[in-house]
Amino acid sequence: MPGLLVFGRRWRIASDDLVFPGAFELFIRAVWWIVTLVVYTNHKGSFNCPGGAYLQYYLLVLLVLLAVIILTLCAIVYISAQGTIMNPGPRRSMPLLVYLRAVLYFPEFIWACLGAVWVSDNSSGCQPEEVGAVIGAVVSSWVILLAMAVGVLVVFDPLGSPGPSRGLRDLQSSESSQLFSSAQSVASRVWENRLRLLCCCLPQDDNHRAAFSSIAQLVSGFFLDTDLVPSDIAAGLALLHQEQDKMEQCRDPDEVLTHSPSSPIREDLELELEKSAHYMQFAAAAYGWPLYIYSNPLTGVCKLSGDCCGSRHAEYDLVGGDALGCHFTSILQSTGLQYRDFIHISFHNQIYEIPFFVALDHKREAVLVAVRGTLSLKDVLTDLSAECENLSVEGVSGSCYAHKGISQAAHFIYKRLVHDGILSQAFSIAPEYKLVVTGHSLGAGTASLLAVLLRNTQPTLECYAFSPPGGLMSKALADFSKQFVVSVVLGKDLVPRLSIPNMEDLKRRLLKMVSNCSKPKYQILLQGCWYEVFGGSPDDFPTELESRREEELSRPLLGAECVSAAPSSSYQSLSSDDSPVRNTHTHLPLYLPGRVLYVTEDGPSRRPCFAQVRYRAEWSSEASFRNVLISPKMIKDHMPDVVLRALQSLTQQPFTLCPSSSSNSHLNVI
Repeated sequence: MPGLLVFGRRWRIASDDLVFPGAFELFIRAVWWIVTLVVYTNHKGSFNCPGGAYLQYYLLVLLVLLAVIILTLCAIVYISAQGTIMNPGPRRSMPLLVYLRAVLYFPEFIWACLGAVWVSDNSSGCQPEEVGAVIGAVVSSWVILLAMAVGVLVVFDPLGSPGPSRGLRDLQSSESSQLFSSAQSVASRVWENRLRLLCCCLPQDDNHRAAFSSIAQLVSGFFLDTDLVPSDIAAGLALLHQEQDKMEQCRDPDEVLTHSPSSPIREDLELELEKSAHYMQFAAAAYGWPLYIYSNPLTGVCKLSGDCCGSRHAEYDLVGGDALGCHFTSILQSTGLQYRDFIHISFHNQIYEIPFFVALDHKREAVLVAVRGTLSLKDVLTDLSAECENLSVEGVSGSCYAHKGISQAAHFIYKRLVHDGILSQAFSIAPEYKLVVTGHSLGAGTASLLAVLLRNTQPTLECYAFSPPGGLMSKALADFSKQFVVSVVLGKDLVPRLSIPNMEDLKRRLLKMVSNCSKPKYQILLQGCWYEVFGGSPDDFPTELESRREEELSRPLLGAECVSAAPSSSYQSLSSDDSPVRNTHTHLPLYLPGRVLYVTEDGPSRRPCFAQVRYRAEWSSEASFRNVLISPKMIKDHMPDVVLRALQSLTQQPFTLCPSSSSNSHLNVI
């Protein structure tokens, strides 16, 4: 549904978004009116205080004003509940009601000021109930006026200028292209200013300015070719979640592979699970004390407090960061290693530069490099720098490119390991050990690209990437990495499914769902909230568009009747493998690294809170992660402690990050 067009501009709210705020204000006003009426009725004719005559007149006018506001709100709620997201016709009178409601704020403001003056100057001698009624009216008016002002700021759209009165379909091709380009430029500047404001505490150097510009172009262009408001997206996500659950219930169970696609040995899966559970401890430990205390809320602080302030800099090499002792102590507690096992630890954190540590893992006879995932605003900027950049790798045929931010983070660690002699120092101590690189989330993506860079000089290298980002590397690099990278994905984790083509596909499916649903938006949101909290059977929503609506969605529109503009140029077929040098205006397909080990919960998706959790593991393919799955677990399944718990339950190991958890509540299903 297009944004509401009032006061000469478009807003980030639609005409069917006023049901809930209107109903809430209606309830407040109705209670207020009843209380005022009771006070006026009980004291009518007995206002004997010095300001009694004025008080009687004040309450009478207040009752009339509240009655008019209540009737206006009833009309707003009723009209806003009519029609559907794609059928705003029954709500065509909504702008007039909004104007009327806005006009009523002026007498309410004046009456609140007069009430405050009366309480201050003329309330002496009046009964407490009468004074309390006026004070309550004044306070309620000011609270509602303040809430209205905040609401206006929330729904204000800096890009809401109405633009041309006709849609793009009536413009010539050159005019349409010029208008869209101008809108994209303005949107990019707005988002860049927002990022600068959000990151005002960060240094404004060249790296940050380049990141702000890149992220602004990415974010501004995503929904620029649609005319959806945030509530439309929320409704679409609710519909899509139920649609996906309905399809999942009807789907036959997939065949479970007990070996890697590149290995015929049955024991391969069990071996990789065991190694994954072991290395995930180090990937989680790289987060330092925040994750340790989160996983051990009762005992974590006590265990770390004794050593946080200790100074052992002579025994290991610490670089940068805050609370170094706490970070290092938590790593020791999580991994079980000794001080002498650590070669280098860096907590230095800037954009494109993320913390990592190098240690000797004597149990697996490995020199271990663990890279930290996202834990700071600088890491988020690295994550969101999602454009492609070339990544030259000797011996790989085909186009080699990768996620820019993660690629630069991998090069940063590569230089530290190789040029600063950290790896040489480690292998001088344990020359027979092999190199293993691991990480979670951003750390997993960085570890995978770092492994690609190191592979030619370390032929026995292995990499274990936990919950890596889906849009990471080109098809050629992904195929190359299958020789030495294992990616572990849990359940409906969002991050391994995040890529620009996947997000474009999600946008297309959201448009289809909201366009084809015949229910009003407030019903969709109510049922969606009920379904998320209490479960039940997913609603039977249609999944295919009528041919007329599908054709409308593919047209370039900017008029008030539109939902989608021209098909986004940022989407490109997943089968494409072009070089970013030849196609600089499209987002090329990026893939998960290596072989994919997929861990899922076995059994019903919804179960009681304290029910036993059963897991199953199987080898999967990158194609299984080309759709974003909408679920309350899409964030939970990404958390490092949850991933570690799932892997250790599959291998029947105790959950070391959270000693209070019992592994007996999990059953191993492979």
